[in-house]
Amino acid sequence: MNSRAKPGSPGATPLEDQIFVALLKAADSLASEADQLMKANGLTSAQYNVLRILRGAGPEGLPCNTIAERMISRDPDMTRLLDRMEKHALITRERQKEDRRVVKARITDEGLKLLKKMDAPIRELHKSQFAHMSSARLKTLMDLLTEVAAHAPK
Repeated sequence: MNSRAKPGSPGATPLEDQIFVALLKAADSLASEADQLMKANGLTSAQYNVLRILRGAGPEGLPCNTIAERMISRDPDMTRLLDRMEKHALITRERQKEDRRVVKARITDEGLKLLKKMDAPIRELHKSQFAHMSSARLKTLMDLLTEVAAHAPK
C-alpha cells in the first residue's frame, strides 16, 4: 500500500482503503488488550460475549440461535462454544418442551459472578483505551461507527 503518494496520483491508495485498514488495525489493537483480560479470567472473547448476551436476557435466557445472531463476531461452531461454557458451569441449556428443536441457554450464578468480577476491570480498560480523546470526539466517533455499521451488509 502506498499511502505516501499524492491523492489522485496513480500510486495513491484510495482513502476508503486506508480507512478500512486503519479500522482493522485499531480494532485488533483494542481487542488484543481485552483478550488478555479475558484470558486472565479463563475466558475467550467469544465466551465473554455470550455471557454478556445472556446476562442481558435475564432469567428467561435465549435460544442458542438468537445468541449466535447477537454475537459481535460470528462463531462457526456455536454448539461447541456453548458445550465448553456448560462444562465450566457458566451456562445451562435446556431443550424446550413446546418445540423440541429449540434449545434455550441461561447464565448460571457462576457466570454472573464472573461477569460481575470483570465489570470494573473491563470498564477501566475501555476508559484507558480512549482516555486521550475528548467526550465530543468520542461521541463523533460513535456516531460515525454507528453510521458505518448501519450501512454494512448484514
